[in-house]
Amino acid sequence: MAIRGWWRPGAAVVAVLAAVCASGPERARTTDTAAGPGPLPADRYSSTSQDYQLYRRASALLVRQCMAKRGHPDFPLDPRDPTDPIVAAAVSTDYGVLDLAAARRWGYGWDPKKSPASQPKGRRMTNAEYADVPACNAEADGQLMRGIDVQKDWIYAGQRAVEVGKAVNADPRLRAAFEVWSRCMTEQGFTRYPDPTAAYTDDAWHRGSDGNTLHTPQERATAAADVTCKRRHHTTEQWHAVRAQNQSADIAQHRDRYAAALRALRTYRANIAAALRQFGE
Repeated sequence: MAIRGWWRPGAAVVAVLAAVCASGPERARTTDTAAGPGPLPADRYSSTSQDYQLYRRASALLVRQCMAKRGHPDFPLDPRDPTDPIVAAAVSTDYGVLDLAAARRWGYGWDPKKSPASQPKGRRMTNAEYADVPACNAEADGQLMRGIDVQKDWIYAGQRAVEVGKAVNADPRLRAAFEVWSRCMTEQGFTRYPDPTAAYTDDAWHRGSDGNTLHTPQERATAAADVTCKRRHHTTEQWHAVRAQNQSADIAQHRDRYAAALRALRTYRANIAAALRQFGE
C-alpha cells in the first residue's frame, strides 16, 4: 500500500492502515497506467481513494477549527512540518507493472515529474502549532470515527486481507502460474524471480526515499520482459481469479463479520459527509 503525501492519520486510522499495508499495495492509487483485471469481491469492504481524499478534507477542516479554538486562527488546511520529513512511497498495482510502454520507459518506477508523493501546499507550521496539532488530529479522528468499533469492525477487512493474501500466495494454481512466468523471464535472459512481486521489489533498482527507481537500462528491460511474460501467459488474469475465489470463500465463511465491517465503513462515510456539510461542503 502506498501512503502518499504528508497526511498524518490519528491513532484510529493508523490501526486500519497498518492492517491494510500488510496485505499489499493499494489498488486505488497507482502510477501504472494499464488497467487492472477488474474489481474483487472484497473491494466493497475497504475504503477507496475517494474516501481517503474526502477524509483528508474533512479532517483538515476539523483540525483547523480545533486549532482556532487553541489560539491558532490562521492554521492552514494543508500545513507542512517545521522541518520536512522523509516521505516513502511504494507504488504498484496489485499485480506489479502492467503497462508495457511505461515499463520500457520507467522500469519499476515512474516519471519523476509525476511523482505520487505530493508536498503540502500550505505554509509551515510554527513550533507552537506543531505542539498543538496532535491533539486536534485526535479530536478530528474521534469525530470521523464516531460510532465505529475500531478494534473489532473497522480493521476487520484489512486483517482478513492479510490472511487471505497468505492463502492466495500458497495456492498451487498461483504457484504454477508464477512458475510459468518465471521460466518465461529466464528464457528472455533475465533473473529467475519467484514471482512478479520479487521482480518489482528487487534491491537492484535502488529505490529512493520517494519510492522511485533509477530507471537503468537493465531495470527497464526487466520490467518490459515482466509485462510481456504476464501477457503471454495470462499471469495477471490467473492471479486475479485465484484472489477472487479465495476472497469469496472467506466472505462466505465470515459473512456476519464482513457485514459488520461494511456497516462500519458506511458509518465512516456518513461521518465524513456530515463533517463536510458542517462546513458547507
